[in-house]
Formats: sequence, structure tokens, C-alpha cells
Amino acid sequence: MASDVVIRPARAEDEREISELLRSAWSRVSEPGPERPADAAVFDERHPVENFLVAERERRIVGYIAHAPASPLESNRHVRHVQGLAVLGSARGSGIGQALVEAVCAAARAGGARRMTLRVLGHNRPARRLYLRCGFTVVGVLPEEFLLDGAYVDDVWMSRSLSGPHEPAQP
Repeated sequence: MASDVVIRPARAEDEREISELLRSAWSRVSEPGPERPADAAVFDERHPVENFLVAERERRIVGYIAHAPASPLESNRHVRHVQGLAVLGSARGSGIGQALVEAVCAAARAGGARRMTLRVLGHNRPARRLYLRCGFTVVGVLPEEFLLDGAYVDDVWMSRSLSGPHEPAQP
């Protein structure tokens, strides 16, 4: 990762920049849902600001990652789930995505989590390669889960242990 990038916890005043990043990064390759309205809140009850990390370069947010408990069950509190990840188009390929994934895994581990999970669209090959590099493995696939622009797309579930060192997989 570029040495001029800082990963830090998000702050309430970051909401506008994160919203702009989300809108600029939206595509059918990475999102099964509709494009976000410009005035849609980023931080809310399901997505509190303390669950976000941002990548900042020259005081500008160039990436973010959000995580949350995998479910509201106490018996599942040891599992965290990646709720979203985006990197500004001009900053992609510089290691920011990997740094954000590793930082969120470290934060989850520090909070007592033992496992991190996520979902990724089957046709999003760059994201799948990133997660494999970060030690995630495919634990399930829901075939043809989404109909996007006339094509059926798989929903790929991935998971990574946080309780020990991991060996990055080769894409």
C-alpha cells in the first residue's frame, strides 16, 4: 500500500465523502441493489459510524470498509460480517482494499471476534481475488441468487478465521 495512506476509524463528519465514494463506486459488478440516492444516509441504526474504517490520502477519503455483528444472536457474537467495501477508482490497484480488509479483521479480532464473513457477487472477480489474498475461503454459493441486467449472478459466501495466522491464498 502507498505510504501516504492512513487507515483510521470513520467520524460522523466523513459521511458526505463516504456517500460520494459509494455513489462513484456503484456498479452492477459489485452491487445487487439499486443505486443509492444522493441524500441517503450512510450512518444509521444498522450501520453506525463506529463500524466503519476509512482510508485517507492527503485528507481525502479514498476507501472505506464497514463491518457489523453477523447476527443479533449472543451465540453468534464472535462472528463479524463485512457490510461493504469501496475504493475510489483512481486509487484502485495500490493495496488500499487489502489494507482496509486487514485493518477491519484486526479491529474485529481486537474486539473479541474469531471469524469474519462476507458476501460477494460471483462475477466480481477483482473482489474475490482480493478476499482470497486476505485469507478468506469460499464456504458456500447460492447459485443464480440475483438477476442483474438480465443475467443470473451467484452470491458467494466467504469466511476467514481471526483466531490465528492465515496463509494468503493464491488467486
